[in-house]
Formats: sequence, C-alpha cells, structure tokens
Amino acid sequence: MIADSLQAWRLRGTPDRLLVGALVVIALLGLVMVASASTAVAARQTGDALHYFYRQSFYLALGIAFGGAVFMVPMRTWAARPFVLLALGIGLLIVVLLPGVGHSVNGARRWIDLGLISIQASEPARLLLILYLAGYAARRRRSLVETWGGLLRPLVFVVLAGGLLLLEPNFGALVVLGAIAGLMFFVAGARLLHLLVVGAVGASAMAAIMVSSPYRLERIISFVHPWANAQDTGFQLTQSLMAIGHGKLFGVGLGNSVQKLMYLPETHTDFLFAVYADEFGLLGTLALLGLYLIVVWRGFAIARRALDSGAWFAGFAAYGLVSWLGVQAFINIGVNMGLLPTKGLTLPLMSYGGSSLITVCAVCALIFRIDVETQSGTSEASS
Repeated sequence: MIADSLQAWRLRGTPDRLLVGALVVIALLGLVMVASASTAVAARQTGDALHYFYRQSFYLALGIAFGGAVFMVPMRTWAARPFVLLALGIGLLIVVLLPGVGHSVNGARRWIDLGLISIQASEPARLLLILYLAGYAARRRRSLVETWGGLLRPLVFVVLAGGLLLLEPNFGALVVLGAIAGLMFFVAGARLLHLLVVGAVGASAMAAIMVSSPYRLERIISFVHPWANAQDTGFQLTQSLMAIGHGKLFGVGLGNSVQKLMYLPETHTDFLFAVYADEFGLLGTLALLGLYLIVVWRGFAIARRALDSGAWFAGFAAYGLVSWLGVQAFINIGVNMGLLPTKGLTLPLMSYGGSSLITVCAVCALIFRIDVETQSGTSEASS
C-alpha cells in the first residue's frame, strides 16, 4: 500500500486544467458568498459578522488537505475493497441513528459530533456507496447488462441506504443517491427497459412517501402555491424568489442583498444561491451555471477516457462522482428558483458546511486521480 501511494508522485500528466480552474473559482466564490450571506445571522448568533467565513475557510483548508491524501491512493486500492466501502457506508448511516451518537438539528438526526467538526453522515456515506456501485458495475458488467438479477442485487443496498436516510430523515440525499445509481448503471450498459421499470417503481415509492408524510406534503403545497402561504409554509421560497428577482440583470452588488438581513432563512447554507443571484444578477447567475456545466462536461470527458482505456472501475466511479456534483447543484438551484420542492441540499463547494465541503474536496481529488492515472497508463486495467 505504501509503495502504491508513493507511486502517485511518479504519475505523468496533470489534472484537466479547465476542470481545476472551474472548481477553484466556484470554491473561492463560495468563500466570498458565505462571508456576504452570513453577516447578519453570524452577528446575531455570535457577535462576529465573519464567524461563518472563518469556519468555512478552515473547512476548505481541511478539505484540501484531506483531498490531497485521497489523491495519493491509487484507484485500484479502492476497487480491491468493495465490501469494506459498502460496510463503512451503511455503517455510517446506522451509527448516526444511534442514541447518544447522532445528534439532531432542526428535527433531523443527521450529524455525528467530532468536536471541531460535526460530520453529516450521509455525505461520506454517499461517497463510499458510489465507489461500491462503481466496483460492482466493473466486476459484473455482463450480468448487469443481461439479467434482472444483475441490476437488482446492488439495488438492495441502495434501498437499504435509502431506508436509513429516510429515518434521519434526509429525503434529498436519497433522491441524489437514486439518480446517481441510475445513471451509473445506464452507463454500465444496463437495459433501458429494466432501468425504466425500476425507476418507475422507485418514483412511485418516493411519491407515496412524500404524500404520506405531513411535513413533506406541506412542502409540496407550499412549492405549488408559495404566494398563497407567503407568511407561513411558503415564506422561505417567496423570500428566495424575491431575492433572485431583485438582482435583475447586474445585481445589487456584493454585500448589498436585503433578503439576507434576517428575512430569508438559511442564507449561507441551502439558500446561498438566492443571495448570490440578488448580488450578482442574471449575468452572474449565468456565469455560475456555466462553471458547473464546465465541471460536468470535463468530468464526463475524464470518465469517458477512463472507460475507453479499459479502466472500468475508475470510469464508472468518475461518472458517479461527477453526476453527484451536477445533480446536487441542479437540485439546489432548482429549489432556490421554485422549480423543485425544498430538499435541504447544499450547493456543492459554495454553501456553508464542513462535512459537505470536505467530502466534495475528496470527490474532486478522486476525479483528478482518475484523470492523471488515465493519462499515465497506470489505471487498474494496466496494473
């Protein structure tokens, strides 16, 4: 293992510069926006308007260091331990539900307190489960393509993880995990008919869960008719829409958003995009969307090259990891703009949150590692 890790220093090639540049700009924009969006709430809660900016800067530094360590691990090391990845992922989702271990915030038991940082268990768990699914797709390609069983076997663990996520509850994380699993199996060659049937069953189950839960049903009602409940369940969405509309073409300028002044809840976390749109306007919003599109475009190109070189695990993992960034960004922005019901998902690399930021840094490091290994010809296919 040590020898494999040292090999990282001898890899030829560098990560895709356009991808690296887009991710760096998004992360720096995130720091700026956390500082801007959190001033009012930070001053009220702690007396220091830059409290959350300092903490986010610390989390980013920690994430870069952790990402550097992840980058040193060859992809074949991850590929060789699929059931360890699965056990750790499921284990995290179980541990956070244990009394005295997981703790609740706003009625959701999602966090494990480690002192300096609280870990949202679903973040690293999703990463581990994506790597497990990539390993399964790489090992069982023929079965996945030809039989129902090949598709249903890994979905048992996805359903198990989904059930544990619902117990937290964390419906948004379940939606993201399901979407990623579907895309990965599609890329791996699973039959479209099989995927459509499974997708229809999954969508029906999710719809039933949503309408059977009072608070989720309230979210749907407020999403459909936000202005009819503007002072109640639709308050957050209407404030978000007002912030986005207030930005117009050029925005009101950095730091000048009015909605962040204790009107819009969760300004520095789930609804940071609304404050960004208010301060940078339509042009700034389009620029940010362009950055996320670059991440998805270049990430998928890296995944495609890995598959073309015969690095099945690396290629499927890259598709899953890049999809995670793209799907979560799409959902977060859609929620802020009133296109989707509220899901409680952060904007990758931008929203405040230690576990999210550190996990996304690890995701980026894995994508960089896959890119460099493919360029160097040191993927699992050639090892």
